[in-house]
Amino acid sequence: MGAVELRQDIGADDLRRFATRAKDASQARRLLALSAVLDRMNRAEAARIGGTDRQTLRDWAHRFNQHGPDGLIDVKPPGRRLRLSDEQKQVLKRLVEAGPDPETDGVVRWRCVDLKRVVRERFGIDLSEVSLGRVLKQLGFSCISARPQHPKQDPAAIEAFKKTSPPRRRRS
Repeated sequence: MGAVELRQDIGADDLRRFATRAKDASQARRLLALSAVLDRMNRAEAARIGGTDRQTLRDWAHRFNQHGPDGLIDVKPPGRRLRLSDEQKQVLKRLVEAGPDPETDGVVRWRCVDLKRVVRERFGIDLSEVSLGRVLKQLGFSCISARPQHPKQDPAAIEAFKKTSPPRRRRS
């Protein structure tokens, strides 16, 4: 195997200084392994210092040569693409704020299972209830919901039914 070629503008002492200031422990470990390479240590020993194998040490060297010390920081991958676009989320937000229509939607209050059905019908996207709950939380909705009211509820009958007893006196 050939030797690991590293850029020459940064020395072994500089790499150790970068390692002491590094906030990322993995970056510091990689910098120390590469400083061992610059100190003319063989690849197997330098890889052991970094806690890895020779091939990974070589990959670190390529990253370091290309991007410098910052190239040795692991970057988080972007992750999966969002299922709902921003426009679809705004439509969903307006739908939840307006509330369901009992005649067309068949429910008197929104639940995740009901919204899941609406999202599938309107946007053709099949979200799980958990994912839909996360989207609703991002939109500023909490899992606490108002108690549902029957559409034919009579407020006057409710007031007449309430107890009108005088308040009890407290004992001294």
